[in-house]
Amino acid sequence: MSYKALYRVWRPRFLQDVVGQEHITKTLQNALEQQKFSHAYLFSGPRGTGKTSAAKIIAKAINCEQAPVREPCNECRACRGIADGSVVDVIEIDAASNNGVDEIRYIRENVMAAPRDIQYKVYIIDEVHMLSTGAFNALLKTLEEPPKHAVFILATTEPHKIPLTIISRCQRFDFKRITARDLVMRMKYIMQEQGWEADEEALHLIARSAEGGMRDALSLLDQAVSFSKEKVTAENVLAITGTVSQQFLTKVVYSLKEKDTAPAVEAANTLIQEGKDPLQFMEDLIYYFRDMLLYKTAPRLDEVMDRVSVDESFKDLAANTEMSWLYDVINGLNEYHQEMKWASHPKIFLEMALINICHTPKSSSSEIAEDSGEVVDLREKIAQLEREVKKWQQSPPAQESTAATETIQKSKAAREQTSKTIATGLEGEGKVKAILEGATKQELQFVTSSWPDVMKRVKQQSVPAHAWLSDAKPVVSDGETVLLSFQNEMHRNMVDTKFRSLVQEALEGVCGKTLQPLTIISGQWEKIKEGFKKKQQSTEETSSSEEESKDPVIDEAIKLVGPELVEIKEK
Repeated sequence: MSYKALYRVWRPRFLQDVVGQEHITKTLQNALEQQKFSHAYLFSGPRGTGKTSAAKIIAKAINCEQAPVREPCNECRACRGIADGSVVDVIEIDAASNNGVDEIRYIRENVMAAPRDIQYKVYIIDEVHMLSTGAFNALLKTLEEPPKHAVFILATTEPHKIPLTIISRCQRFDFKRITARDLVMRMKYIMQEQGWEADEEALHLIARSAEGGMRDALSLLDQAVSFSKEKVTAENVLAITGTVSQQFLTKVVYSLKEKDTAPAVEAANTLIQEGKDPLQFMEDLIYYFRDMLLYKTAPRLDEVMDRVSVDESFKDLAANTEMSWLYDVINGLNEYHQEMKWASHPKIFLEMALINICHTPKSSSSEIAEDSGEVVDLREKIAQLEREVKKWQQSPPAQESTAATETIQKSKAAREQTSKTIATGLEGEGKVKAILEGATKQELQFVTSSWPDVMKRVKQQSVPAHAWLSDAKPVVSDGETVLLSFQNEMHRNMVDTKFRSLVQEALEGVCGKTLQPLTIISGQWEKIKEGFKKKQQSTEETSSSEEESKDPVIDEAIKLVGPELVEIKEK
């Protein structure tokens, strides 16, 4: 087989060729030049970022006949032998398939032997996090006291799975995702060296699909070159990656924003007919909205955009889109995306998501903000009225007219009434105690088990009502009334004054009988509940004493020696 994949042909041969990891390559170059390299390294980071390539370069550099050097010469017998795999003293192990104690025990038995062809034995263990616990324990002793002629380089994509005892014995280097700019520059260089042509947009699409991995980027580029006839275009990349163009996404998002259901659903159907993956399209939509949110909050951060190039149509759409709507849409799409992963027919969930967005009323976030704004305005008016009344009381005018007096009295009454509306609204303690008298555990269990369905029905009728009611829980019921305990005063006030009838309808619809909701703050509920418990205990003790006193023998004994010395024992 003569043809080699691009990622193999253009694998880095020098540390300076490892793209996007300058913070690591510079440190390693200095260590190699000064011969201060460690006996054990841990390279961690995402796939395709240069971990294994850097490990092989280090193996060549420390064994190069020109050592000490910053970079291997790649010309001497040692460098060529390590590159083509003919040197047996550089051992590369895949821990995913060799993760048992026996494999690591073999390393321990052979590491003490001196190298045959080169100066240092190098053990490169890829995906080291796949080793079993026993294998890690076997490796630990070797890492703690290695021979002078051995170097271990561990590579992993999941460092959190490696025991800390292993990590503490290694020099750790964290490889980061390669930026889209660095990926595009590297691909341009390769295309130029290969004598191929590609559109700038096509390379950017490949870089975004690669998600920071050079190997993924070169594999996609290799596939795009094979797919295209002469020049790699954006359409070629879209075809092989299964993604859609930004123009297509912009049209779909515009339809969702304008609540135009037909074009949005037709777009989904077109995608399926063309063989596109619904999950991929959903992911593209989420990232599009995410990029729009970033653009609206931090327009200068173009480099962190994952799916979008900022053009005029994107700018216009972002300028006319509310932040609250973006938050709601991203959350909703993410929920559908999770369900689509396990669905037999993901297309249905995609269509449901698009229809739901088109038919969603005014966002809950904006309504809650509006309600909060009304409360703030109301409080400001109260404070202003209080200041005016206080000023009139401190320095009343010499000749106060009857009209002015009436105005002050009306203002004071309005202030008191408004304050009462905001700060109060609790049901009387007598009413709560009356509910407690007739309450049963069965009724409370029935309401508690039905409460999730009640919340669901409330949310279907009004998202803001659901948001305010989420702070409440049923604490007692007598079959006719349900007492709802709130942690927050404002939440209770809003439900009590604005959504009481909606909550009552939901309760009756789910529970199948008439139930009236009453509201109370949790602190007051605890006090009333404790008082009721003490009263019940006192009543029970009194009843017990009265029953005991009915026995004539006991009565006679109490008369003779007093109640303190009488002890009653049941047979």
